[in-house]
Amino acid sequence: MKIALFAFLGIMMLTVSPLVAQFPSNIMTESGQTDKTVPLDDIVEKRTVLEKRVMPYDPLREADIFWEKRIWRVIDVREKMNLPFAYPERPFFSILLDAAKSGEITVFSTENDKFTIPMTTEEVTSIGANIDTITITDPETYEEVEQIVRNEINPEDVKRFRLKEIWFFDRETSTLQVRILGIAPLYDERDDNGNFKYEKALFWVYYPEARQILARERVFNIGNDSSPLTWEDLMEMRFFSSYIFKETNVHDRRLSDYLSGVDLLMEGERIKQEIFSFEHDLWSY
Repeated sequence: MKIALFAFLGIMMLTVSPLVAQFPSNIMTESGQTDKTVPLDDIVEKRTVLEKRVMPYDPLREADIFWEKRIWRVIDVREKMNLPFAYPERPFFSILLDAAKSGEITVFSTENDKFTIPMTTEEVTSIGANIDTITITDPETYEEVEQIVRNEINPEDVKRFRLKEIWFFDRETSTLQVRILGIAPLYDERDDNGNFKYEKALFWVYYPEARQILARERVFNIGNDSSPLTWEDLMEMRFFSSYIFKETNVHDRRLSDYLSGVDLLMEGERIKQEIFSFEHDLWSY
């Protein structure tokens, strides 16, 4: 009799367990209370990204920096490799803007790219937004009245990002390394008819400060939804496509100031090859 009872209980547990596993054990609501009635939109509760810690950079001494060069790049989100930057559910620009508005990171003015002019809370709140007056018809009186509306920035209008980085040769490890200093989203300014006018930088983000924020945000990984790749991983592994538009020079000019078309792209490739050749030529075989 006891054997039959144990067998029945075992069958019940095997039947119920898969059903119970579909619901999370600790879904937290906005009030901080556990809500066990909310189904989990996944097969397991994934916390790898939430619990990830950012590894600090290796310490550097000024005496160990044998050579360095500052490079400015542009990341175009319309390129196939950069499509995750424009993922509609959570665009990269929205991550930066939300962190700036919440005060988690400090953003800097685009008057220069040296991170010397922090933007105020009011300036951050008004980034990309504009006040407009429209005429509407009152549904009760049928009279035309003017109404003031606030137009928020559309993340889809941010199609490119500017990157500032430093390439350097570390004498201590005998390696050529690169560290990103800043990221600036570029916004497409349009006229009343929706026609493109010009492109402008909205703000600068000091990347070393933003690493912890980016490490908590997952990147859409084409081909594998379970991969815990974060934006900090993507930037550090340099899993993006870009082109050079400026390097340090005595005239402080951009490449577009004296080149255009194919010549502009070829000059960017020449600079890239020059950096590679510098490291290669330091070794003898």
